[in-house]
Amino acid sequence: MADRGGHPGAAGRAPEAGRPDRVRNVALVGHSGAGKTTLVEALLSATGTIQRPGRVEDGSTVSDFDEVEVRQQRSVNLALAPFMYGDIKVNLIDTPGYADFVGDLRAGLRAADAALFVISAVDGIDGLTKLLWEECAAVSMPRAVVITKIDQQRGDFDDVVLTCQDVFGEGVLPCYFPVGAGDELKGLIGLLTQRCFDYSSGERVECAPDPAFLDQIEEQRGALIEGIIQESEDEGLMDRYLAGEDIDVKALIEDLETAVARGSFYPVLATSVPHGDHPGPVVGIRELLEVITQAFPSPLEHGIPPVTAVTGGPPKNIECDPEGPLVAEVVKTASDPYVGRISLVRVFSGTLRPDTVLHVSGHGLEDRGHEDHDVDERVGALTSPLGKVQRTISACRAGDICAVAKLSRAESGDTLSDPGNPLLMAPWSMPDPLLPVAIRAHSKADEDKLSQALGRLVAEDPTLRLENNSETRQLVLWCMGEAHADVLIDRLRTRYGVEVERVDLRVPLRETFGGSAKGLGRHVKQSGGHGQYGICHVEIEPMASGEGFEFVDKIVGGVIPRQFIPSVEKGIKQQMDRGVASGYPLVDIKVTLRDGKAHSVDSSDMAFQAAGALALKDAAAKVPVLLLEPVDEVAVLVSDDYVGPVMSDLTSRRGRVLGSESIPGGRTMIKAEVPQLEIIRYAIDLRSMSQGTGSFSRTFLRYEPLPSHLADKVAAEARDA
Repeated sequence: MADRGGHPGAAGRAPEAGRPDRVRNVALVGHSGAGKTTLVEALLSATGTIQRPGRVEDGSTVSDFDEVEVRQQRSVNLALAPFMYGDIKVNLIDTPGYADFVGDLRAGLRAADAALFVISAVDGIDGLTKLLWEECAAVSMPRAVVITKIDQQRGDFDDVVLTCQDVFGEGVLPCYFPVGAGDELKGLIGLLTQRCFDYSSGERVECAPDPAFLDQIEEQRGALIEGIIQESEDEGLMDRYLAGEDIDVKALIEDLETAVARGSFYPVLATSVPHGDHPGPVVGIRELLEVITQAFPSPLEHGIPPVTAVTGGPPKNIECDPEGPLVAEVVKTASDPYVGRISLVRVFSGTLRPDTVLHVSGHGLEDRGHEDHDVDERVGALTSPLGKVQRTISACRAGDICAVAKLSRAESGDTLSDPGNPLLMAPWSMPDPLLPVAIRAHSKADEDKLSQALGRLVAEDPTLRLENNSETRQLVLWCMGEAHADVLIDRLRTRYGVEVERVDLRVPLRETFGGSAKGLGRHVKQSGGHGQYGICHVEIEPMASGEGFEFVDKIVGGVIPRQFIPSVEKGIKQQMDRGVASGYPLVDIKVTLRDGKAHSVDSSDMAFQAAGALALKDAAAKVPVLLLEPVDEVAVLVSDDYVGPVMSDLTSRRGRVLGSESIPGGRTMIKAEVPQLEIIRYAIDLRSMSQGTGSFSRTFLRYEPLPSHLADKVAAEARDA
């Protein structure tokens, strides 16, 4: 491609785009270790945005500035890195590559107009990358591929391209291919320009390609041109090309942009950036910048998610217009100990200005601890973040991304609009957190601070669900995986000064009667003055699972006055909640009140409540009390390659496989019934079994008797607790 020239982006000065067509919002997508963060550093350095690139190993990169990221040397947060190239502002959105942080990755895709898939020439494609490609395809997200680490000895550019074409489809075609490999890497050959870009001297030198590459250029160039002009708006272009006419490179570049914007053609580029033990030249960064600025769609071309009034109704006709009604979305929120809450915002329509009042609207995440809210708030300063550095800007126009301070009620996914015309943007899809982690405060001082700290974490992270289980009396964080849980607990400690401990998760079990029995409840006490007198005889029968509780009054002759019969029932219900054997609630029984005695002076509501509870405990001592465990219906979606191991594993968890169904794309949906005790850590185990490609959902089904050997163990643990 032609050289745009000029790198006016300067360190310390926030780039601003005057018009939406001068903006490119690009999300970097790829598995952990593919080189996304290192690529960001190279692009920022090449455009003069930073003086020199940082290193992941040193914790000095722009996008990995969180304490956790520096320690773990991997991205766990979405980060924005804007720069200018020519007259185009590029908002690079660096997303995490680990499956536990897919929430930030999806948020990044929401804010972007194109996705750049970063794939290592050494490691190739993993299962998560394939799933993310499919997610982008489902929403017609324009995509391109950049293959990194082409200078490493085990890197194989051609092999990875073939793998991409096999996994992603025929629309994946290289625009460049490398000259040399490993330590002998010299540069790239551009297929459209048919020119060689030699980097062996440390600078890019354009020259004619070696004649030895002419056949390869001709073959790959033909495939590339055909792929581009299939999407051309000039219907006669293909005929002209097939007739042997030499198509102008400028026309091909214009059609390349059209093909990418339509989400049906995916150019492949190649880069090499010095890192670790590979100090060689920077290769392919300028070529990548040219493709991003010339071939990626602007916000005007990508469209806007559906927008409605807050009260509902048909979608509004909203366009990416700086003069239109304000519609913006909170992509990510973060809490700074000194500044307070900072919200990363994508403006889809209108212009966002500092010190103005906005309507903040959030709906649809009540199940994860995010209450529906509609409030008006005043915006603080607007900034353009470069990693942890916030650079003040005067406004943020449609198509651009900025950070907003002091929106105290704004949470990730909220819509910002004009108070006079409040609007709501359709939410993006978020995965369900399926790994439960029980925690408790380390001390009383930590307990006092824990609630506020957890509230902030929930506001920042839509993939986190907070549960305060009233039955088990445990505080449970529902997380995406073990790494997600570790980061959350680390943030509680380092950011909010709250120490918590992990504890074993208690599954809410139940008790029920294993047979029929009679029970006597006698509560008779005399200690001067009014005493306590209540006697009742009950019969108890087990009922079918899920039938609950039934109370039958068979009192005749007034042996228990009518006003005290509800007291007996109340006492029995209270004892059922407390359990009669292991401390778990008692369910599915029928209680018949047959007989009793009362005293004209000493009988009372409290006396007969106590008698009812004692009668239930007396009957329980005469029959086996069964422990019941919750059973979930589980739907597991995996690649066909892993169906056998997954089914075997479900069976080993005391599960009953109900059947399977083929899903397009070489996957299978397996349905099974599995006890909750056996799937506490299934989110981790399934990921391991399926190489990160499996997913599952779970729905409570019913309670079933716990096997005797497990019931004895649970009962013993309950007695010792």
